[in-house]
Amino acid sequence: MSSRALPNLLVTGTPGTGKSTFVHRLVAEARGFRAIDVGELVKAKQLHEGWDEEYQTYVLDEDKLLDELEDEMEAGGVIVEYHGAELFPERWFDLVLVMRSDNGVLYSRLTSRGYSGKKLEDNIEAEIMQLILDEARESYREEIVVELQSNTVEDLDSNVERTLSWLRSRTENRAAGSAEAPMEQSQPRDRCVM
Repeated sequence: MSSRALPNLLVTGTPGTGKSTFVHRLVAEARGFRAIDVGELVKAKQLHEGWDEEYQTYVLDEDKLLDELEDEMEAGGVIVEYHGAELFPERWFDLVLVMRSDNGVLYSRLTSRGYSGKKLEDNIEAEIMQLILDEARESYREEIVVELQSNTVEDLDSNVERTLSWLRSRTENRAAGSAEAPMEQSQPRDRCVM
């Protein structure tokens, strides 16, 4: 159990799985929390080593990013949004949420963003192979990693409510000196392959 008054969450998943939408809703409804979009932070503070033409993205400077975030993470109440999980120290997070989407849904979301070619293929393949989920499970304690389906508005509503319920429960248990309950795993749905 960490000594932070408010927990830190990592919201991760393949691009297009609904991380940003989920985080915006969660921060709007959870008092005292602030969001950090790693991609935006990297651009704003130039925490990168340059531009990758093939993937049309910045090449992250991991050391600069971790140094930038260290003090903020110690304070608590931070929801970090990023498309990877293994980069961050385990001690930073009390809950790791891995957003997952069916391939057809993900394909539509990514093509509407202008993804094509290798970037599109690599991201669809990463979701099919559940690379981010496996990365999270290898990087953090099993009981703090939760897979959330993110295909519909109903999924979004349910995911926000489940997470808010966990946050309330954690705050109440901490105040009462009780053990913290893990967030329940959702039942994964069958995956559709394109």
